[in-house]
This record gives sequence, structure tokens and C-alpha cells, in this order.
Amino acid sequence: MFRTALRNVLAHKARLLMTVLAVMLGVAFVSGTLVFTDTLSDAFRNQSAKSYRDVAVAVSARPTGDDPTGTPGLSEQVREKIAGLDGVASATGRVGGFAGVPDRDGKLIGVGWSNRGANFAPGEDGRDPAYRFTAGGGPAEAGQIALDKDTAEQGGYQVGDTVRVATNGPVKEYALSGVFTTEDGAVNAGGSLVLFDTAVAQKLYLKPGFFSDVSVVAEPGADADTILAAVKPLVGEEADAQTGQALADEQARQIESGLSALNQMLLAFAGIALFVGVFLISNTFAMLVAQRTKELALMRAVGASRRQITRSVLAEAGLVGLVASLAGFGLGVLLAVGLRAGMASFGMRIPEGGLVIGTTPLISALAVGVLVTMLAAWLPGRRAAKIPPVAAMSSVHAVATTKSLVLRNSVGAVLTALGALGIVAGAGAGGDNGRMLIGGGAFLALVGVIVLIPLLSRPVIALARPVLRSFGVAGELAGRNAVRNPRRTGATASALAIGLTLVTGLSVLGVTVGSAVDRMTTDQIKADYMVTMASGDGLNREALTALENAPGVAAVSPQQAGSLEIKGDFASASGVTPGAVEQVLNLKVTSGSLASLADGRIAVADTTARMRGWKAGTTLPVEFSDGKKGELTVGAVFEDSEFVSPVVLDSAILDAHGAEPYIPQIFVKMDRGASDAGEKALTKALGDNPAMTVMDQQDIRESFGGIINTMLNIMYGLLAMALIIAVLGVVNTLAMSVFERQQEIGMLRAIGLDRRRVKRMVRLEAVVISLFGAVVGIGLGSFLGWAIGETLRDTMPGYSLVLPWDRIGVFLLLAGLVGVLASLWPARSAAKLNMLTAIKAE
Repeated sequence: MFRTALRNVLAHKARLLMTVLAVMLGVAFVSGTLVFTDTLSDAFRNQSAKSYRDVAVAVSARPTGDDPTGTPGLSEQVREKIAGLDGVASATGRVGGFAGVPDRDGKLIGVGWSNRGANFAPGEDGRDPAYRFTAGGGPAEAGQIALDKDTAEQGGYQVGDTVRVATNGPVKEYALSGVFTTEDGAVNAGGSLVLFDTAVAQKLYLKPGFFSDVSVVAEPGADADTILAAVKPLVGEEADAQTGQALADEQARQIESGLSALNQMLLAFAGIALFVGVFLISNTFAMLVAQRTKELALMRAVGASRRQITRSVLAEAGLVGLVASLAGFGLGVLLAVGLRAGMASFGMRIPEGGLVIGTTPLISALAVGVLVTMLAAWLPGRRAAKIPPVAAMSSVHAVATTKSLVLRNSVGAVLTALGALGIVAGAGAGGDNGRMLIGGGAFLALVGVIVLIPLLSRPVIALARPVLRSFGVAGELAGRNAVRNPRRTGATASALAIGLTLVTGLSVLGVTVGSAVDRMTTDQIKADYMVTMASGDGLNREALTALENAPGVAAVSPQQAGSLEIKGDFASASGVTPGAVEQVLNLKVTSGSLASLADGRIAVADTTARMRGWKAGTTLPVEFSDGKKGELTVGAVFEDSEFVSPVVLDSAILDAHGAEPYIPQIFVKMDRGASDAGEKALTKALGDNPAMTVMDQQDIRESFGGIINTMLNIMYGLLAMALIIAVLGVVNTLAMSVFERQQEIGMLRAIGLDRRRVKRMVRLEAVVISLFGAVVGIGLGSFLGWAIGETLRDTMPGYSLVLPWDRIGVFLLLAGLVGVLASLWPARSAAKLNMLTAIKAE
């Protein structure tokens, strides 16, 4: 039977090609994901190991928060004591924070959060082991800096040039003393690194004479654990100390944890691709079995048992799966290389390192490919085993009984109904629990619809019959062929339906959320500009004053973050400028007046007021961040806003009870509205600081909604694999259908159907099947998008469902195009058939 299976595989190479491609693509996704994440994990682990290779003990100061009695870090005296311990070769103090460098056009190089500044700490030999200079040397005085190699190249800077550097203070100019390479994580994440003289870095980021970290290098033969035991009493409760090896291991665990989420997401899409492939594989083997009815029945007649017939089909599937898995693994390795290059093109610098190809990806590829193929072929194999020997005397084989069809449709209807109920219940429940219900309901509904698709094919395709008749005889024949074998049509359409369900659901959700964000920005912001720090850190009072004094400014208000303790409960607060906040933000007051902010009163969000029983005129006992107590009166209640905290008050109150203010955003209203001149005036007032971003309303919308579009595009790209497999399914179904219908096509040619109309018939059949799958997928996807969106309604003001009709139209158009492209080869094969040979074919 194995020889028979091998002969059948070799005899039907062309017909099994699409199955091989489908399995190969799914396996490529799985193996490529595993190779890619293994490579990334190994590269980052090696980088982490290199970073702490010479570090015996690492000491990090604990943050002191708002405690004015706390020390700002590790003092020089502590560093000297550590350096004097037995077995310590050196103890290097480190300090750092944000530092941004502009290019020649004034644009910030790198991503704000990963643009860092640090101190150059040379040893007795004048070198800092953390940095390797390719040109010049480290900064030796206050007016010098050094840049990492990539930043220097992007900015076009050379040793001796003047470089503008932005920190959390004003922009300053420095002379470039050197260019270096480093294993620093910020640089590898696509950011930049600026090295200052130690005294300058301490003044910028901490306090003169203090460090945030101390790296201890051991003398040859010294034990790191012994040094750690000696260091701990010196730093006490002010810092955490651990060995360099422990720190490297901890970072490696964090890297593994961070990459596991990426790995799971990619594997989920690989699973979707393989799930779609199951329909293609099952369809292919079902058609192959149907075409070999007489052959299989003769085998039964000469003594083959049902079990042997099933094994023969499964052996064929195993061979196909093995070949496809090996090819898929090779393609997966190439995919991993492409993913790595793709991340680099997005500005993510991955540490150097070779491609890691372990045994796990290979074993997974073989297991997944072979098992998926054999499982998908099991049902056709089982059907083949049921073919009675008498079928060898005729072309009739086992057909679906009325009982099996009733059972199938009943099961499908029950699953679909249960799934729909789960989705609706989840939409009503909302939150994480609601989304879990929707997930379970979506699975049941999708399986149920797939089971019902053969039943749905006749009435749905019947709707297109009038349009098909306009194409003449070819259109009429295409419509009949599409519903001739509902199971085959259903299996082919199911693959497209699954892909488009996910794509449409994502589109509906993404467009709806994006529209809500857009309305939120438009409705709640009156300001012409919003100013933020590219680093994500807060702006300072100097920036606020500069904006207030800029020409053409009508109103300026910060959104200063703070906190209060009201009646023993924590409450986040926003400090604003009374009188100006009404001009820059549209806070819809439901009671009281925002003018009361000028009298030292507070405004509270509607939801918070209802929950805590507050209203305009309520006096509340308050404890401020410095521990002082007082009373504040509610002067206004406003509708919840995404741009301020639930409690709003005069920023002067926060300043009186806090340390340095933290200002995430400053809103600016211009006399003459937004304009290029107004933006330039604000930029100039801020000292042309590249770290400070001036955004108009369109920029604000893009900053909030841009991530949604980016995520959608990534999801579309990942789902493309499933859609490609669905296309292969259409090609395969048509090709094998043409092979089955050789006699019929020959007869049609003999009675006058020319080659052009034969091509049209096959092409229209493909388009009908593709559009049928698309309609089912779009309908189910829209339903899921609505349900998931309903769970976000309470957390997103102004949320309302938006159906992206333009994208839905594009999906239908693409589905039709898929049908046309998928039919090219089968239609050409059908048209080229010799009519006399075809009529004689069996």
C-alpha cells in the first residue's frame, strides 16, 4: 500500500502542487517565527552578556521620589569606598538621562524615548571600557561631547564640528570630541547616545558629586559574590547591588518575556494560515479520491481492506506533508532573515549575531506540516474506504446521504446560533470578560458558518444568477457549476471567508476607534497647538514661560500632572491656568463654572463626581503631595475628558505643595489660528529645541490614531499569508474541477462553445466562488468588529460604530480580482483541451 501511495503522489504531482504550496507557506510562518525569535533572543542575550562581561558587581541608586530628605544617588565618597575594597580593580560611576541631537535640518535623530545622554568615565589609562572610539576621543572638558557612530553618520557630524544638544533644559552647543561604538541598548533600539564630561552630566541629570549607578570591575581571581557582600553594607538602603552575572541573567529573562508576546502573536497568525490550509488540503484529497473511485474500488475488489485504503490516502498525505514541511522550513529561514531586515528598516537596530537555527524549529516544522496534512486528509481517506467494490462497475461512488446532510446542517446551525449568542452577550457585558465571551463566540460562529457554507452556497449564489446570465451561455454554465458540488464550493469559499472575517473585523474596529479618537481630538481641543517632549518626559516652567511670551499667542495652559489625597483616597489631578484653559480645551461643564478655578476651587469629572457623591459647592478635605492638609471646594463638574485628569485645579496650588512640576503637555491658542508663521514663532520661542514637539490639530490626531493605522497595516501583512493560501485553494479547486469535467468541456466544445467562452465560464465560476467567500467573511467580520467595539464604548467617549464602506468595497473588488487571477491557468487548460480526446476521457 505504501508503494501505491508513492505511485499516486508521483502520478498526481501537478494536482498536489497547490497543497504542497499551502502547507509550505503555513510551515514557513511557524518555522520562520521560531527561527526569528530564537535569533533575536540570542542576539540580545549576547549583547546583555557583553554589556556586563567585565562587571563583577552593579550598584543602582534607589529613586527617592518626592522625599526631600533622600539622597539623589550614590555619592563620590561611596564610590571611592567601593573602589578601595579588596579585590576591586575599579569602580566607575555612571549617570544619565535624556539627550537629543538634531540633524542638519533641525529634526531629532532617533526615537525620543531612546535618545540618551551619559557620562564619559575614563580610567587611569584615559579609556572608558564601555565605549570604543573610532575617531577622536572622549569629552575632556565641559564644552565637549562624544556621539555614537550611527548618530554622527545620520547627522553628518565629524570630530571638531559644533553639535546642538537638547536635554530637559535649554539647547546648548558643544564641540564634538569623538565618535564611538557601543553595546548600549538605547542605541540598538534606534536611539542615540551623547557622552558628556562627568561633571557636566551630573549637573544635567542628578547633582554634582552624585551617580545613579556604579559598575565594579574585579581584580583577576577575585570572587564577585565576596565583593558583593562587602559592597552591600557600604550602600545600605540607598541602593540595590547585585553581581554582573545576575544582572545579565535578569535582563536575559526580561528579553525572553518581551519576545514571548511577539512569538505568540506571530504563531497565532501562523495557526490561522494553517487553519485556512486545512480546507485546501481536505478539498484536494477529496477531489483526488473522487477522481480515483474506480481505482480504489478495484483495490477493494482484489482484497484491500478499508483500513488499508485509509492508510494509503494518509500515506500520500504524509509524503506530501513531509516534502512541503522541508520546503517550508527552508522558506521559513529566509522569512526570518526578511523579518530581521524588516525590523532594521523600521529603525530598530538589532544587535549583530548569526542566524540561530535550532532543532526545535525543524522538528516543529515537520510535526506541524505532516500532522496538519494527515489530519486534513483523514476525512477524505475515510470516505474513500467506504467505497464499495461494486462501484468499480460504474462511475457512481459514495454520495452524501440525506441523513448526513441534515446532521451537518443541524450541527452548523446550532454552533452558529451559540456563537452569535456568545458574541452578543460579550458585547453587552463589556470589558475583558466581554471580550473573552466574544472570542469564544467568534470561534463557535466561525466553525458553524464553515459547516453551513455548502447549504448557504445555493441561495447566495442564486442571487448572482441574473448577473451571470448577462454573460450568455458561459455565465449560465458558470452559475450552475458553482453550485453543482456545494461541499467543494463551500470548502473553497471557507478559506477566503476566514481570512476576510479577520481582515474585515480588524478594519471595522480600527476605523471605528480611529474615528472616535479623531472626534475626541476635534471635540475636546480648541488649542491650535500642543507642545510635548519627544522623550516623553515633562516640560519645565521655562518652556511654559517662553510660550506665554511668544508673539501671536492668545492663551496658554499647561496640563500639569499631580496628585491629591481626598478623604483618604488617591486622586490624579491636572494643574491648568485659570481663564486660559477654557480657551484651549473644550471642557463641557454640567454644573458650576470653570471660572471658579481662579478662586482656588477645583473642577471634577462627571464620572468621579457621581461615584464619590460630589457636586458643585462640596467642600473636601485634601492632603497634598508634601503631606500638608487643607480643604478644597468643588467649583464645577465637567464631562469626562481624555486630556485632563478627573480633578482639575490651578497649577499654582500644585506648585505650592510640590517639587519640580511635571508638565506632559502645554496647549497654545494663537490670535490668528494655526499657521506656518505661528508654528515657527513657537519653535523659535522654545529655542529651536529638537526635543520639544509642536503639534497642530492634525498632528495630534495622527499621534493618537497613527498607532492604530500602523497596527492595522501590520495585521494586514500577517494575514496576507492566509489569503495567499486561500487563493491557492481557488486555483486548485478550479484546476481539478476542469480535470474532472473533461468530458463535459469536450461535449460543450463539440456543440459550439468556443475557447473564449470556455475561458469565460471558468473565470466567472472562480469569481462567483471568491465573491461568495468574501460576502460571508465580510458579514461575519463586521459583526465581530461591532461586538468588540461595544466593549470599548465605556472607555472611549464619543464612540460609535463606523463601517468602512470604502475598504469593504476594496475587499470585494480584490476578491473578484482573486477569482480572475486564480482562474487564469485552469481557464487556459480548459480552453486548450482537445475536444475528441476530452470526450473519450474518464
